[in-house]
Amino acid sequence: MAMKKMEGQGDHDLNCLTIDELEKHAYNMMDKQTRDYYNEGADSGSTLRENIEAFGKYRIRPRVLRDVSNVDTSKDIFGHKNSIPMGVAPTAMQRLAHSDGELGTARACKKAKVAMGLSSFATTTLEDVAEANGDNPHVLQLYLFESREHSHKLIQRAKKAGYKAVFLTVDTPFLGRRNLEIRNQFKLPPHFKIANFAEDEEPAMGDEQTSNSPNQARQRKPKEASKAGYHDGEKRVLPTGPITFHSHASNPTLCWEKDIEWLKQECCPEMEVWVKGIATGEDAILAVHHGVSGIVVSNHGGRQLNGALATLDALPEVVEAVQGKIPVHVDGGIRHGTDIFKALALGADFCWVGRPALWGLAYKGQAGVELMLRLLSDEFKLCMGLAGVTRVQDISKEYLVKVSISMRDRKV
Repeated sequence: MAMKKMEGQGDHDLNCLTIDELEKHAYNMMDKQTRDYYNEGADSGSTLRENIEAFGKYRIRPRVLRDVSNVDTSKDIFGHKNSIPMGVAPTAMQRLAHSDGELGTARACKKAKVAMGLSSFATTTLEDVAEANGDNPHVLQLYLFESREHSHKLIQRAKKAGYKAVFLTVDTPFLGRRNLEIRNQFKLPPHFKIANFAEDEEPAMGDEQTSNSPNQARQRKPKEASKAGYHDGEKRVLPTGPITFHSHASNPTLCWEKDIEWLKQECCPEMEVWVKGIATGEDAILAVHHGVSGIVVSNHGGRQLNGALATLDALPEVVEAVQGKIPVHVDGGIRHGTDIFKALALGADFCWVGRPALWGLAYKGQAGVELMLRLLSDEFKLCMGLAGVTRVQDISKEYLVKVSISMRDRKV
């Protein structure tokens, strides 16, 4: 008779037992342009690195002789029992990593009972992702365009498809300087589309996918070039042409007074309005004042203002300012289950993980995302048990101690 597997010794991918190993596999699976696009931070990349390194400033204070035979890692979010206090963050153009793309991510999230965020600039429509994700909660990351009609249509589609919230990205008045993106002249390959805006595009001359005959293809007008908006010294000139990330995502005109209220009117009551990109107590107080449903502490994965605080370092200030009035989520730099534990101990209600999902896709498509979620979930559950905690809501700052730089750098 075969022996039963010990608890915690289920099926493993022996080639990939950590997120760090997953990143290395993905590095080899991706082409250079995709790898540079996904993994780069702004300028020197110091904020990207510090997002990860910030977790090393803290040590866990484990408690013992507690009955941890039944550890519950679940967390309620958007009326759903999430299997762990973590979701997959919205990341753009996932089909660059693998043909499964956003559908593979959605199916993996549904299987793991983990919330999913979808980028406005996905390579799969929000409707198809919602169908693949089923009743599992999904949220739409939103860039509020200067031409509001585009955003209005997107919001109405999301409401109809059952999205629980929009996460308004507020840290992109301008796009950060990403040097590899510039050097590579990054563009989405022509066989992919920014699916949520594909219907707004004028078909390009000779586009066989939208033409019924060679003659019809020749008669089509060339697609208008996309141009970013600018200020001509007297007035603001709006972006033009088909919607692309580089021409339309940034919006320097956004402000609390007019845009949050408009967005709430568009979304509520069907969808909540969250702001993603808060990094200070002052802005957290403004978010509460303007009636948003929640905050995501984020620095855009280190891709915007280089030199900004790591998200884990910004988190306590935001939590203190909010005073429990609305939920505070955090993303950036999470690479292990203990990182989730540390973020919760510092006051986060929930965490979001971005790049590891892309690495999972690159490694094995949907199965790779499932692997990533399983790794973090297993690590987080083990961390809770070894720290002496059986419920997520009991994780507090009493379980952490901040260590000095000299302690962290000391060789063992």
